Formats: sequence, C-alpha cells, structure tokens
Amino acid sequence: MESLFDPRQVRRAFSRAAAGYDAAAALQAEVRTRLLGSLDYLDDRVPSVVLDVGSGTGHAAAAMRKRWPKAQVLALDLALPMLRQSRRQAGWWKPFARVCADARALPLAEGSVDVIFSNLCLQWVEDLPAVFAGFRRVLKPDGLLLCSSFGPETLVELREAFAQVDAVPHVSPFASIARFGDALMAAGFRDPVLDRDLFTLNYPDLPALMHELRAIGATNAMATRRRSLTGRARFAAATQAYEALRDGEGRLPSSWEVIYAQAWSPAPGAPIREGGSEVAAVPLSQIPIRRRAP
Repeated sequence: MESLFDPRQVRRAFSRAAAGYDAAAALQAEVRTRLLGSLDYLDDRVPSVVLDVGSGTGHAAAAMRKRWPKAQVLALDLALPMLRQSRRQAGWWKPFARVCADARALPLAEGSVDVIFSNLCLQWVEDLPAVFAGFRRVLKPDGLLLCSSFGPETLVELREAFAQVDAVPHVSPFASIARFGDALMAAGFRDPVLDRDLFTLNYPDLPALMHELRAIGATNAMATRRRSLTGRARFAAATQAYEALRDGEGRLPSSWEVIYAQAWSPAPGAPIREGGSEVAAVPLSQIPIRRRAP
C-alpha cells in the first residue's frame, strides 16, 4: 500500500527552503510563540532533557535553552540544511545539540526525555498513532508533549480552486482535530487538551501565495502528486477560480487552520491497549478544546 506522503519530497522541499525560511514564515513564528506559552503548564518543574521535533531553523530550541539554561536541548529535523541554519540561533551562550532524523523513528533511548515540543511538523506524518507511540516511548513518565499541526481547513480556497481544474490533488490533506485526539488516546497519552486557531492571510494574487508556499517548504508532498509542472492553462483556470474570492480591498484570502495538542505521558508500565481496545477510550466530545476561532 502506497504511503500518503513522500518523505523524500518533504525533505527536499524543506532543504530548499532553509536559507529563506525565516523571512517567509511569519505565521509559523506566531504559532511557535503560542505553543511556547504552553510550557507554563510545567509550573516550576525544570526538565533535564528537551526534544524539539521538526525544529527547522532552531528558534524554539533556542528559546527553550534560554528558558532552561541547565537543560539538554535537542533540535531534531529531517532536513540537514535546516539544522545548519539553526546554528545561527545556537550561539555559544545558548548552545543546543542538533540531530538529523525522522520524527517517525526517534533515535533516542526509552524514557529519556522530559518534554517533547513539535511546532508545525506533524502535518507531514500520515500515521499519527505510530508517531505518538514513538513520542511516548522516549518520554519519561509524566513527561509533557506539546505539538501543533495544520488542520484540514488549511488552504481550503487553494484546494477548491484547483479542484475546478482537474482531479489531481494539488494540496496535501491534513488531519482533523478529531484524528489528533484519537491518535493521542490510542498511544496512551493522558489528559489531552486540544486547541484550534483559524488564521486568514491575504495575498495580492495566486502567484504570491504559491511563492510563499515554496519559500516555507509547504509544497505538495503527496505520493500521488503530479510529477510534472502544472500547465499554464490549468494554472490560469485555477487563478480565475480563485479570483472569485477577492475581497473589497483587492486581496485574496487564504485560510490556515492550526491545531494545538497538549498531553502527558502515562505512569510506567501503562499499556497502550488492553483486551483489544484502547485503555482510555474517551470520545472527542469529552476532551477539552479550549479555543475555537470563528
């Protein structure tokens, strides 16, 4: 069975984007700031080992190294050029280790990490229960997981514009908040709390949006994506379809849904499944969702 995403394409896209990423990633920086604020839930606890999964250019790793000067902070990313860029954040006064690896196969010992932080990385992972099981494996008991991901309403306008042109997917599908909650519970995490924001960014035209997507590495990474360039006629038709959304100030809107998740690793020896069913089978309606932006 073919995978939904092509990890080689994800690596290539973010490797190409590394040098100019920070200049284009204003939304990613805002989400990172909001997610870093959730570290306050640790209260006075000072972690010994912190892992930033999908660390990109290293801003979150540097912020956590500054917050906890005595902690060992590990920045992990699939794209080596991103880790090279992160050296700019890891000065002699706040150094952190950098590891080139896949979030789906963490090269860390079981029960070795106090906090896992992952900002806008998991949208490129198809099997969320498996990656969360890996996170749980390396977390110490009562360790904290903080993560964010793009939700299914992200780029819905772009998706619909290209859908009027052909049947080939041009925008990667992203997991819903319900899937996030289910995956956390399936992996055995406890006390999950989910948040949601919906941002609307504006662009002068469709080429400007496409240029920004390439600049942040957010290109189509589906295994079934079209391998040739989108033809002029198809792009022109998609542009015309998108034009119907232009507002009174002449701007084209683009939606970005962000899902945040916070959860704690269970006590030692807690099974993931018991008797063929999940130990903590809690419907999404009973998982707290703190923020629902209109």
